[in-house]
Amino acid sequence: MGKLAIRAYVPGDREAVHRIAADTAFFGEAVERYLDDRRLFCDALYRYYTDLEPQHGWVACADDVVVGFLMGCVDTSEQRRSWARKILPHVASRLLTGRYEVGTRTLRHAARIARAGLYTGPTVDLAKYPAHLHLNIQERWRGLGLGRRLLEAFLGQLRTHGIPGVHLNTTSLNSAAGALYESMGFRAANTHPAPQWTGLVPAPVFKVCYVLQLSPNPTTRHAARR
Repeated sequence: MGKLAIRAYVPGDREAVHRIAADTAFFGEAVERYLDDRRLFCDALYRYYTDLEPQHGWVACADDVVVGFLMGCVDTSEQRRSWARKILPHVASRLLTGRYEVGTRTLRHAARIARAGLYTGPTVDLAKYPAHLHLNIQERWRGLGLGRRLLEAFLGQLRTHGIPGVHLNTTSLNSAAGALYESMGFRAANTHPAPQWTGLVPAPVFKVCYVLQLSPNPTTRHAARR
C-alpha cells in the first residue's frame, strides 16, 4: 500500500502533476482519447497553477511518490487575467511554430468546442466564491481518503487567508467526486450541458459547479495571491 502523506506542492512535483492531470483528463482516462499531444493540455490548463501560483498546490504521496494533487487558486478573476497575459501567448506561440502535435483528434475536439461555445458552462459569483481548485488522484489510489485530505489542506489554507468561498467544476459522470464534495459541505450551485463531449461518450454529459462558503462575510478582502 505504501505510506500515505499529504504535503505542500514543490517545483519538483511539476512533472508528476502534469502527468497525472493528463493521465486522468478524459473522465479518468488519458487525454489522448481526444487530443494528440498532452503537452498542449498541460500547458493550457495546468501551467498556470504549477508555474504561476504553486504556493496553493498540494500533493498526495505514497512512499514519497506523488499519486495525486490539488492545484488551487485564491482569486479566479486574477487567474483569468494572468492566464490571458502569460499562458495563452505561450500556448499560441507553440501552436503557430509547430511545437505541438496537432492531428485529427485535436482538430475534431477543437470543432466540438467551437460548436459548444467557448464559454459554455456553469457560472459562479466570484465575489462570494473567488477561489477554485482542481483535484486528481491516480486510479489505484482512489478510495483511500486522499482526496478528502487534500481538500482539507487547501480549505484550511483558504480559511487562513480569509478567502470567503471556493468553487470547482466537475461533470455528471464523476459521481464519486460529487459525493465527496457534498460530504464536505459543498453544494451544487448550477448544472449545464457539456456538448463538447458529444460523440466521445455514449450519454449526455453535464458540467456541475460546486460552491462552498468559508466566511460569513463575502466582502472579505484577501491578499494571498503571490
